[in-house]
Amino acid sequence: MKAAVALRRFLTPRILVTIWGYLKYGCMISPKAEVEITFQLSIGRGSIISSFTKVKASDGPLKIGRNVEISNGCVISSFTAGTFIGDDCLVGPNCSIIGNNYHYDRLDVPIRLQGKFSAKGIRIAENVWLGSGCVVLDGADIGAGTIVTPNSVISGRIPANSIATGNPAKVIFTRR
Repeated sequence: MKAAVALRRFLTPRILVTIWGYLKYGCMISPKAEVEITFQLSIGRGSIISSFTKVKASDGPLKIGRNVEISNGCVISSFTAGTFIGDDCLVGPNCSIIGNNYHYDRLDVPIRLQGKFSAKGIRIAENVWLGSGCVVLDGADIGAGTIVTPNSVISGRIPANSIATGNPAKVIFTRR
């Protein structure tokens, strides 16, 4: 299975991925983006995936809503619990949305050999703006209408209509 995904990723011309995205989903995928074509990926109509962005849905469901704009240099991956991005979201440049984690319990085994796990998945509700360089980790649940300032790290729940900042991200203001 992994060999087939790798073969498909490297042998499929990126312009075909752009055409596939337009015909299947009605979205724009830059020919300079790296998007894995898999049955676990769903992209909403009117969404844009910009240059140098990597989208990996080979290990779990990844659903990107309608009219989502994903800027340059982002990395989005899902694992078994899934990654879900709601409609009308803005993802700033160089954001990472990572839906997996590694086991690290044993000190006698290198972390990379202990395997991946996903306990919670990622949920980003509609109308969320992630500022440049944000990192969204497994277990993040970002409410609708939330703004996350640049370079913040989100690993827990952020309520709807909040402005959050920091590492870890904390609510500093509620939008009214």
